[in-house]
Formats: sequence, structure tokens, C-alpha cells
Amino acid sequence: MRMRMRMRSPSNSSDAGGTSPNLLQEQSSRSTGQGWLRGRFPKLFRSQAGLASPAGVGGSAATDGRQIVHVEEPPVVIPTFEQNLEDRNLREAAQLLIEQERHLFGEITESVSLKCHEEEVKKLATDREALEKLVFQTLEGSLEVNDDNMAAALRSAVEAIQLEEQQDQLWRQNQKTFPPWRPSGWRKRHDLMLRRLVENRLDNEEDQKTPDNQVSALQADVQGMGRQLKEDLLLVVKVLNNCYPPDMDVCNLYARMFHQSFSARLRKIAEYGLEDKDGTFLLLWVNKYYPGILQKPELVNEIDAEALGKLLPEDLLEPLEEQFLSNQQSELKTNLDNVLKEEKEKWTNGEEPSREDDCYISTVAYDVIVLLNGRMTSTQTILGDQQKAQSITDQLKDFMQRYKVFQEDVIKQNRANSKALVKATLHSIQQFSDVLVRKKLLLPEDVRESCLCVLTDMRQSAHAYLLNPVHKVLKPHYQKLGTSDWLKKNPFEKLLSSIEKELEDLQGSSLLCNQELMGQLHQEVTVEYVRRLLKGDVKLKDREKQQNAYLTVKDNAESLHKLFSSKGSQEEWLKEILIKIAEVLQLQDVPAIQMQIISLGSAYPDLSEKQVSALLKLKTNLSKADRKTVKATLVDTLNATGADLNTRPFFCRIEIR
Repeated sequence: MRMRMRMRSPSNSSDAGGTSPNLLQEQSSRSTGQGWLRGRFPKLFRSQAGLASPAGVGGSAATDGRQIVHVEEPPVVIPTFEQNLEDRNLREAAQLLIEQERHLFGEITESVSLKCHEEEVKKLATDREALEKLVFQTLEGSLEVNDDNMAAALRSAVEAIQLEEQQDQLWRQNQKTFPPWRPSGWRKRHDLMLRRLVENRLDNEEDQKTPDNQVSALQADVQGMGRQLKEDLLLVVKVLNNCYPPDMDVCNLYARMFHQSFSARLRKIAEYGLEDKDGTFLLLWVNKYYPGILQKPELVNEIDAEALGKLLPEDLLEPLEEQFLSNQQSELKTNLDNVLKEEKEKWTNGEEPSREDDCYISTVAYDVIVLLNGRMTSTQTILGDQQKAQSITDQLKDFMQRYKVFQEDVIKQNRANSKALVKATLHSIQQFSDVLVRKKLLLPEDVRESCLCVLTDMRQSAHAYLLNPVHKVLKPHYQKLGTSDWLKKNPFEKLLSSIEKELEDLQGSSLLCNQELMGQLHQEVTVEYVRRLLKGDVKLKDREKQQNAYLTVKDNAESLHKLFSSKGSQEEWLKEILIKIAEVLQLQDVPAIQMQIISLGSAYPDLSEKQVSALLKLKTNLSKADRKTVKATLVDTLNATGADLNTRPFFCRIEIR
């Protein structure tokens, strides 16, 4: 195309043909001078004050007689429409055509028909087609912009579209005789072109995927589209955002188009039955990878990810999630069964558990916790929902029941390695309890409570298995308590010696488990001591015998505490119970006895009237009326204060008939 340059004199500021601007022209002029485009149109005409004389150089006399010389300014050169096209100044080219359109169609009235300007209209239509073609060619390369020139051309194309959109609005509002190309609808075409461009980008990425033996064809397709989406959105935010006015919100415009296109492709994939791995991969993209792209620092402040929503609707997500959860539960059950199976095989083969610092340990709890935590973490990542991830933990309840049944079988068969395995199992019980009580695993409350109940039963069963043989050995010594021989100290010393011997055989549990086991035996021995004392036939007829009994019980309490503490028991409160009982045996005044019984009953509200009566009957010099008074005081105190639920049970384990 041959380029032409137009030259206009600054004095030529009137409209061609002397026609005055009509209402459309005035409104358009005001519109294009506002907002984002304010001040950006080239001034087609410029006027200067004090123009030169026709001769070009002239003079006039100043008041002081000097000659004033006037120099004519050079004419302003305005690029032609063709020159603007060649230079990709598309906004300027659009402005020129709009000005021509205003002048031309401003002259068309009822008396001046369109036919009078037929040639001018054809020429204007041809120029518009050339401009339109170049504008949309520029738009087609939007996602390939890689230098300042391309960015400037795109910016100019967008501005041209903005001008066209404004002109469409003006014609709709103010003109009866529309140009044949109005409304041009360039903005709508712009959006359609961007959508088509986005579709083509994702289609091309699908076609150009590189085969990879590590992933399925479906996974390669999705990965490729996701990679293209990320690269293009980064380009939009870093480059294209500067080519568009803020009101067009180009970042979210592209984000919506990519989201809709990507979502449509994933919907087609999800509508067909998928293999487990492909279904899991799709869930990962919906809940992790795609949200991760939108949360990139470069994008997070420019794109409203929440407004986009999920890539797949719930009706397609639910079947995928159910399929995934079913597989997770099945795999977790298999993994947990294998942990227990390995433990059973070792026991069946006669192996003893591993030892660490001379303590039997079991890896069952550790293995289960690691498995469960890993599954829950991965499930939450894939589903993007903590509550849904917790649903797989029902398998832990089933496992605990199977673990309990296994321990019962170990105890029942009582093989040579059973005792060692039970000590090791206590280690696992303690690890499980620590995780569940401290809520180190995010489990539903019903699962947590159910598992803790099973663990409590297992701990009690293990303690009973280990301690019952001890009590069987100690029974002959228990029988001496509460008799006249007991006050001679020899029976208790034999009991203490037997306990010390049995305690050696109970060692082998981990530190915390040993503390619990020693504390349990300490409590059971103390309970048996008090039971035998209250049921005994010893008669404390006078102050001397009662004082002797006080010293004996106090000394026994100290001896038991010293022995069990040396083996790990932390139950210091048991010594205090025996000392309080000893104080009752020593006291002579009823008020003092009342105060001591109140102190004992307040500390241990499970103390009963029958037990108080049995204790007071040891003091045969105490009348029935006095005993009744003391018991009444205890009842009144307990009724007034109520039971303290935080106290440890003790007397409720002692039956008095």
C-alpha cells in the first residue's frame, strides 16, 4: 500500500464543508476525553495565536520604533490512516476513522441521503475492514507477546477496541441513521477471540505432550494442560495486565476462560470410568495442583481464585472421592493386618520381643501410627478436606479390637514368651494412649474414645496377667495381717521380703509402663493390707495396744512406700491413707477421732460407714454410741461437701460384709 502524508495548516480547524458538529459529535468528544482514554487521542488540529502574515515574514513598528519580526511556524504533520496502520498505531488509526464517521454521518439527514456519500462510505468501510483485520491479528498473538513492540501494539489494539465500544454506545443513544457497521461489537469479538485462543492453547498442549512411561496418557494430557495454563496466566499477569485498562480486569477474564476450558476437559474425563490411579490423579489436580497454581505469589493478588470455584462439580467429584476413600480404607486395613500378622508370627515362632535398655518394646503402635498418619495426610491432600480424610480412621477401631483379641490369646495360651510379649505390648499401649490422649492424630471423637476404651481394657488385662501370680504368692502373708501375730512385725517382714523378690520378676517393661505396673501392684497390696486390717480379729483394748498398732501401721506404710518407690511406683498417696488410718487407731478423744475420720472421708469420699465402723471396732474401748457419733459426723460432712470426682478410688475396692 502506498503511504501518503497529510499536511494541515494550524488555521484549518473547522469541519470539512463548513458543517457544524451535531449532538452525536459533541457527546462523543466529551466521552473520549474522560476516564482511561483521557488525554491520549492525538490532536488532529492545532490553532496558534498570532499567525504569520501572508508574506510569511513581515514586520510592524513597535512603540519604541524598533521593527518586530514575525516568523511563520512550520505546519503540523498528521500521520495518515495508512501510516498509522503501518506503524501499528491502531488506536490513532481508529480515532481517525471515527472522526471521519462522525463528519460523514453527521451530514446525513432527511434532506441529504446516504447515496450522496456512497463513495465516501465505501472508502470508510474498506478502511475499517483493514483496521479490524489488523486489530484482531494483533489480539491473536496476545499469549505470544515477548517484547516491548508487541506489547505496545497489543495495548494500542485494546485501546482501539475501547474506542469502538464507546462509539457503539453513542450511536445507540443519539443517532437514527446508523452506519452499516454499527454496532461493530468489537468488544464481544475480543472476548470470543480470547476464549478461542485459550481453547487452542490447551488443545495444542494436548497434541504436543511428550510420552512418558511413568504416567498414563490421561495424566500426561492433564499435566500438559496445567503447565500451559500456569505459563499463560503468569504471562497475563506480568505482561498483558499492563496492556489493558483496569476496568477490563484482564487477569480475571483470562483466569475465568482458562478455568472454564480446563474444567470442561476434566469433566469429559471424569464422566467416564477411571482407573484408581487416574481417578486419584484427577482429584489431586482439583484439590491440590490447580489451587497451588492460583496461589502462586505472582497470581494470588491478581486473580480471585475463590470466585472461580472447583474444577469439577460435586456430582462428578463424589464418585471419585468414594472410589478413592474405599481404596484407602482397603489398603489401610491390609497394612494394619500385616503389622499384626508379623507380631503374631514372631510370638508363634517362640521369639521374644526386641529389647531396648533392658526393656521389652513393641513396634506395633509406632508402625500403626506412622501408617495412619501417612494415609490421613495424603488423603487430606488429595481430597482437600480434613473431615473426609478422617473417615478412613474407622479402620483403627477395627484394628484395636483385633489387637485386643490377639493379646487375650497370648495370655490364654501363656507360652514361654507370653510374659515378655505382654510387657512389650504395654509399651505399645502406652504409645497409643499418648497419641490419642494428647490428640496428636486428628481423629473423630467417637474413634478416639472407642480406641481409648479398648486400650484401657488391654492395660488392665495385661496388669492382671502379670500381677495375679504375684498375689497368689503373697496370699499366705496377707492372711497374717490383722492378727495378733501381725503386731509382732515378723509376718509383715516376710510379706515385704516376698514382694521384693516378686518385683524383680516384673521388671522388663519400659519406664512409664513399669511405673504404672509398680503403682498398680502398690495400690493392690495397700488395698489388701487395709482389707485384712478391717476384717482382722485383733482387739486393741487399751491405749498401749492402740499406740502399738499406730506405730506398726505407720512403719508398714513407710516400708511399703520405700520398697515400691525404689522400683518405680509414683503412688505416694497410698502411704498417706495408711498413716491417716494409723492416726485413728492412736487417738483417744472422740472429737479428735471425729476430725481424723472427717479428714480421711473428705480426701477419699468412697469411704463407707461400714468401713468406718469396722475400723472403730478395732478400738474395743470405744462405745457403740461413740462409734455412731463418729459415723454420723462423716455422713453429714460427705452430704454437705459432696463427692469429689477428682479423687482416686480406694475404699470402694474393699468390701465389708
